[in-house]
Amino acid sequence: MEKKGMKTYSLDEVTDKYIGKKGTQKRDEFENELRLDLIGNAIKQARKERNLTQAQLGELVGVQKAQISKLENNLTDARFETILKVFRALEANIKFSVEMNDSEFKVA
Repeated sequence: MEKKGMKTYSLDEVTDKYIGKKGTQKRDEFENELRLDLIGNAIKQARKERNLTQAQLGELVGVQKAQISKLENNLTDARFETILKVFRALEANIKFSVEMNDSEFKVA
């Protein structure tokens, strides 16, 4: 789609050009970081919707307020178990999907 000499690019085209094509190490790292960022944002949003402070959520989960802050701001490599505990404390519906080669594994 062009307007007056300007070319538009899709997000995939820009990402391929500036981050790297799918399957490259740089792209995989970028996408992993993005997923972690999205998880942190989801935790923060759900916590706020439930009118909980970071300290209150930490108490429900059994971790310090600082750990919740780090999860929300993607400042830590949290254990999967901790992330699951946080979402359970927030009474979130958890779905987990892993794709390997031509098979898929889902946990709901």
